[in-house]
Amino acid sequence: MNTLTEDLHYISERVNHLRAHFNSAQTRSYEWRVTQLSQLKKMLVEQEQSFLQALASDLAKSEYEAWTTEIGFTISDIDHTLKHLEKWMKPRKVSTPLIAHPAKSYQLPEPLGTVLIIGAWNYPIQLVLAPLVAAISAGNCAVMKPSELAPACSELLAKLLPKYLCNDSFWVLEGAVAETTEVLKQKFDHIMYTGGEGVAKIVMRAAAEHLTPVTLELGGKSPCIIDNDCNLDMTAARIVWNKWMNAGQTCVAPDYVIIEESQSQAFIDILKSKITQFYGNDIKHNQDYGRIINTRHLTRLVSYLAGQNIVIGGEHDTQKKYLEPTVVLDPDLDSQLMLDEIFGPILPIITVEKIADAISLINHRAKPLALYVYTKNTEFENYVLNFTSSGNVCINDGMMFMANPNLPFGGVGSSGMGQYHGQAGFDTFSHLKTVMKRSTLLDPALRYPPFTEIKLTLLKKLL
Repeated sequence: MNTLTEDLHYISERVNHLRAHFNSAQTRSYEWRVTQLSQLKKMLVEQEQSFLQALASDLAKSEYEAWTTEIGFTISDIDHTLKHLEKWMKPRKVSTPLIAHPAKSYQLPEPLGTVLIIGAWNYPIQLVLAPLVAAISAGNCAVMKPSELAPACSELLAKLLPKYLCNDSFWVLEGAVAETTEVLKQKFDHIMYTGGEGVAKIVMRAAAEHLTPVTLELGGKSPCIIDNDCNLDMTAARIVWNKWMNAGQTCVAPDYVIIEESQSQAFIDILKSKITQFYGNDIKHNQDYGRIINTRHLTRLVSYLAGQNIVIGGEHDTQKKYLEPTVVLDPDLDSQLMLDEIFGPILPIITVEKIADAISLINHRAKPLALYVYTKNTEFENYVLNFTSSGNVCINDGMMFMANPNLPFGGVGSSGMGQYHGQAGFDTFSHLKTVMKRSTLLDPALRYPPFTEIKLTLLKKLL
């Protein structure tokens, strides 16, 4: 055993402790789950200012944005879960075929065990705690690995969660590549990872060693289709809100816009006016506009702009990790800007001769996490829905589906696998155990040897 592995031995010890505690069955009761969820909510309410400060430190998030997308979002998720948890935990009855009568059949939700949650840096509180809400609701123990790229939030979670939650059931692991590599060597009953495709492949390879199921919440290039038949002013406002929240560092932000060439200049003009309306003329000093997570990502984003036709913005400040809202018109579809997920405040606009061409353009790329279409035309709306594939769709708005806990959230193809939020999260971290209970009052001889032609005839009628 090398020195590094010896130094990280505490990880396997702590995971084994959580597994042993889960096996004690203390996490299974409804009362335990309600207590832990209530304590999690209490932490968010009592420590709100600490979370706001950490989010401002890591991403320069405004109080409004931090509360809406991180703290308030998670509190709402907890409230919804507490309201419906008792119902979710009940056996789910299903019909029983005649051949099995007299009997009753049902699915019984049971916790998976000890799970691993690997969060992302762009929403460093929500993307750890929202999966945790689901894991708790299903009765699991959990290891949480916040992103080291958001150090203030990671440190705060590690400090506060042990003060509010059961320390035998939950553990926050801080660290970077070495710690993540070591924890992925451990056996878990489920792994949930939020982040990029490259690390997702590492997570899946590690999970395969233990045949561990995974939920992957990834991203991709989410398209935004603007039909001629739409309210262009409202469309621009909603796209600006959706795209430049968190300085574009949102997995469901529109990655590029597709619009007919005849509409493009009008859209650009309105887009520019909305950016000014929302963020003013001095965006660099506007506290409502966030910052890029680090200089490495800023350098990556700036490199995308080389040789591009920038029609709005483009200014950046490396020291302040600032890149203003930027719009690029008709980039080369083979450029890195159009090959990589942007994950920043750059919005390419792709013009087409007719909007129906958008379908082919989208379908020649990997399936996105989200797809947006702005139209008043129901026929075109259905055309888009029926001939494209994406994890989530929002019509005439951006990412508002995230506000509905009754809508499962997740990707498809390279944008992810599995879903959570609301009951979908409970089900993700549960095993729906199949149960059939048969009566002993009757025991027809139909299934028992010796087999006769009469028995076979009756069996064919019953099956």
